[in-house]
Amino acid sequence: MASSGKDKRIDYIEFNVSDIGRARRFYGDAFGWTFTDYGPSYCEFSDGGLKGGFTSEGEVRSGGPLVILFADNLADALKRVEKAGGKILKPVFSFPGGRRFHFADPDGYELAVWSDK
Repeated sequence: MASSGKDKRIDYIEFNVSDIGRARRFYGDAFGWTFTDYGPSYCEFSDGGLKGGFTSEGEVRSGGPLVILFADNLADALKRVEKAGGKILKPVFSFPGGRRFHFADPDGYELAVWSDK
């Protein structure tokens, strides 16, 4: 059987959130994501390459895998995250291959943004 090209790759990420509207506003303002609603307790998001969802049916908890987003301009991404209401957890730091920062979204999920510049 031929591979679909998606085998062993992240295909979808789902966040339990306390307020879907707030999550939409945050990720839309900070990263320009688009959204499709599937009823009052589920909303799908797309960043243009990866899809995921926000659900309000489970327990909101921080933690889990670290989702890392890429940015061509790290300073601009940091400003957008702060303006959208994100809390910077680790300021910009260098690592082999680039620089990144970590932030918490309005529900406390920790994510990171990196750039190779």
